Amino acid sequence: MQLHTRFIKSIPNMFTLGNLFCGFLSIGYAAQGELSNAAILILIGMMLDSMDGRLARMLKADSNLGKELDSLADVVTFGVAASFLVYYTYFHQFGLLGMAIAGLFPLFGAYRLARFNIIPTKASGKYFTGVPITAAGGILALLTLFGDSLPQIVTTVIFTALCFLMISRIKIPSFKDVPLPKYGTIVTIFLGCLLFIIYQGTYNQYPYLIFIAIPLYIAYLAYRFVKGKNKRDID
Repeated sequence: MQLHTRFIKSIPNMFTLGNLFCGFLSIGYAAQGELSNAAILILIGMMLDSMDGRLARMLKADSNLGKELDSLADVVTFGVAASFLVYYTYFHQFGLLGMAIAGLFPLFGAYRLARFNIIPTKASGKYFTGVPITAAGGILALLTLFGDSLPQIVTTVIFTALCFLMISRIKIPSFKDVPLPKYGTIVTIFLGCLLFIIYQGTYNQYPYLIFIAIPLYIAYLAYRFVKGKNKRDID
């Protein structure tokens, strides 16, 4: 029984580590020039990141270890991996200067995460102070996928803006406590359509991890939907 309980409590951390591994794989794909795959892995990391916190609350497995692990994973996937992706896509032509500029993104993101971790839980549950690194990294991933028609100056401006928005004091509403399927279904439909479009364009080199990530994410949302529906029936 104790072993079973430990396994249940460790499930959210497994998703967090999956997010971290997606970041590592994304860096590897970017270094090999497979930029679409690198961007897709960051989007998969977003899916896993959206699940670990909810699973922790659902399984009553919240822990300081999980929170710290989540921050470390976010720095790698949405900070370091996203900055490598932008470097190999746009800034590599500037050599060492381009690498230094791209390296600013994870620095700002790490500072933002550290500041978030010291905010009281009640305050952090209502709103975000500054743009979350997850959203910023996801935007960069989308830019590399669909930014071929955008002038490079536009991408540079967006990149710079995201760096400063992450450490800004702008209050952004948090959707952590929004019940599924209201928020989760919208996100799932959007990500599902987006990943399907990407799949059509990168059929031969598509990461096989996506065939695990998407069914797992859909199953998770289906469970949340059924659970929420049953709860409303009881009420």
